[in-house]
Amino acid sequence: MTILDTILDYNKSFVETKQYEPFQTTKFPDKKLVILTCMDTRLVELLHRAMDLKNGDAKIIRNAGAVISHPFGSIMRSILVAVYELQADEVVVVGHHGCGMAGLESESILEKAKERGLDVDVVDTLEYSGIDVKGFLTGFSKVEDNVAHSVDVINNHPLFVRQIPVHGLVICPDTGKLDVVVNGYDHL
Repeated sequence: MTILDTILDYNKSFVETKQYEPFQTTKFPDKKLVILTCMDTRLVELLHRAMDLKNGDAKIIRNAGAVISHPFGSIMRSILVAVYELQADEVVVVGHHGCGMAGLESESILEKAKERGLDVDVVDTLEYSGIDVKGFLTGFSKVEDNVAHSVDVINNHPLFVRQIPVHGLVICPDTGKLDVVVNGYDHL
């Protein structure tokens, strides 16, 4: 039995016994909040508990490191959609201590990709085509600086209104303690 088979078997029972009912809500966030955070598995439930969030309270966007790597990429588009179409009134960027993106070097990812079968010529082709593959796959040195950078990208985006506070926090993945890096109310 594969992982997918296990998921689908469970899901069948989940739907048949109506276990979804406690999670029903609308597409609009009750707390009018959009959160950009890391995809780290330690944060899946901890972040919600540490921030007193329940299903339906916030739009949650997750990626590696809570990084906005391009101002016109899917992360920023999701934030803009949450604000303009889904009525979010505040944005919170939440990084965390011990993030896998902290200190990440592109060589590590590329080596593991090669071990899994990536043709090394692909990287050369991309590099010769003007794509900075190594830069694309490099992490950050300090989580607080990364959070502040993501907040700055949002605040300075030409399609983002200045009346919406953008906060930057760092969470401890062991305890859930939140530390403020940027208080968005200070910048309004």
